[in-house]
Amino acid sequence: MKKKRPNVLFLLTDDQRYGTIHALGNEEVITPNMDRLVERGTSFMNTYIPGGTTSAVCMPSRAMINSGKYIFYLDACGKDIPKEHVTMGQAFRAGGYHCFETGKWHNGTESFARSFDSGENIFFGGMWDHWNVPVSDFREDGVYDNLINFTPNFSANMEPVKVIADRIHAGKHSTNLFSDSAIKFIHDYSGDAPFFMYVSFLAPHDPRTMPEEYRNMYDPAAITLPPNFQEMPSFDYGWNANGRDETTEAYPRKPEKIRRHIADYYAMISHIDAQIGKILDALEQKGLLEDTIIVFTGDNGLAVGQHGLMGKQNLYEHSIKLPLVMCGPGIPAGQRINGYVYLLDIYPTLCELCDIPIPGSVDGKSFAGMFQNPAYVTREDLYLVFQARIRGVISHGFKLLEYRSEQLKLTQLFDLNQDPWEKNNLAGTAGTAPLVEKLRGRMAEYREEWQEESNEFGRLYWQQYRQYEAAEVHGVPGPKGVNMKNQINDWMSKKVTAPQL
Repeated sequence: MKKKRPNVLFLLTDDQRYGTIHALGNEEVITPNMDRLVERGTSFMNTYIPGGTTSAVCMPSRAMINSGKYIFYLDACGKDIPKEHVTMGQAFRAGGYHCFETGKWHNGTESFARSFDSGENIFFGGMWDHWNVPVSDFREDGVYDNLINFTPNFSANMEPVKVIADRIHAGKHSTNLFSDSAIKFIHDYSGDAPFFMYVSFLAPHDPRTMPEEYRNMYDPAAITLPPNFQEMPSFDYGWNANGRDETTEAYPRKPEKIRRHIADYYAMISHIDAQIGKILDALEQKGLLEDTIIVFTGDNGLAVGQHGLMGKQNLYEHSIKLPLVMCGPGIPAGQRINGYVYLLDIYPTLCELCDIPIPGSVDGKSFAGMFQNPAYVTREDLYLVFQARIRGVISHGFKLLEYRSEQLKLTQLFDLNQDPWEKNNLAGTAGTAPLVEKLRGRMAEYREEWQEESNEFGRLYWQQYRQYEAAEVHGVPGPKGVNMKNQINDWMSKKVTAPQL
């Protein structure tokens, strides 16, 4: 008799950076249930997203997770997932799995409809008031055209917007809302087929509100400021003054204010942790825990005062490096792996672990071989992208970042082994020139491998890059360059679909 394949529980948080799990080194955050996953499974210590092509970094990130595609192949920065890109849910449905979703889905209603055959309390959007989330019921026909009026800021604007929703759960926190739906699914599940359950939280994304019992767990005065805390950013790369995230705290960033932000950030994570514990308990009570592969990760990180920034519109570690813990059948307990992986690699890895064919549209690389051989190399290095402003590479512990905006040409080189907080820029120091040139060469190779210049953001970045190069060759001041902000805004406002490769 063929052995029954494992169930899959995919737990995805919003804006939870690496370094926010107690068992993995953060002494101040309280996460007993995430610690439980660490103890039961394998933790990947160098998990990244490539970055983002829009300020809402979570949208392309989630599109990459669910399509397995590289960032320049997304449709309108991940607003939708094209039909030719087989989603993770689609692959599992085709493989005989019952696929359930609750929580945030940021990549269009059509891709949701083809990914799941059941669901509850589905949120089609990016961020919202945690206590009043507009959600939809699962629809068999896949048509989510149920629009309601909502006025986001009635004191400033009386014009309502249309949101997809059947109802608003007034007064119930999003973390409880989605975890309760997950627990109900587990208790009600009686099918013979294995299940794929995708539980997608809105927290710890701001607004940072949570039940008082969790806020009271943290005293801001006792919070340690990160070593790379700055009251002001060191330079303006053309985004930090315009992104919404950067307005969540005034300049200069005052230490007492940042401690309060971090305390609230941790409180939201502890609230999620408690609800994850209830989901794990439900699996155990139903006798399903040992037969379920559990994936825990976040969609992107967040600065919260590091480098003088608040958001994730950058390529520093705090914004692109994520926690990733996996446990369950075939996954060693208590193991930590240092090899590089992208979040988009989770999709083909789960396919391999669950004996499901990896669709040909998937770009991600399975890292299943790392479970039994931690020295197995899935990726030698990683390519990094932010909009049309920054490119970078991480390789063997070194990280190169190249900023090219209308006003700025800057190179940063960090030794992440010696300087994990990215405080010391080594670019321009004695002996580093060969390494910088080598990593620049790898950047150019990635540009060609990912066919980057077929994408609007890639074309704009490399146009600016070459203009600066030409200026240096001719010994003249750097060009004013293209107005990337206007071009990108025009492109997005016209809702032009990104070129498909």
